[in-house]
Amino acid sequence: MSQRISVEVEGRTIEEAVKKALRSLNLSRDKVTIEVLSEEEKGLFGMQGAKPAKVRVSAKK
Repeated sequence: MSQRISVEVEGRTIEEAVKKALRSLNLSRDKVTIEVLSEEEKGLFGMQGAKPAKVRVSAKK
């Protein structure tokens, strides 16, 4: 039986969250599937970080 490995990670941007997840899984982008769970929301005056982006990154079989 093979178990699917995945992580859910938050970041200031989607790209930052994906990079964190790839480091966590120790895999390259071509070895995973990426699902965006929520996009970041800008704060007051367009500043980043009011609400972080969240992604689920799973190792491909």
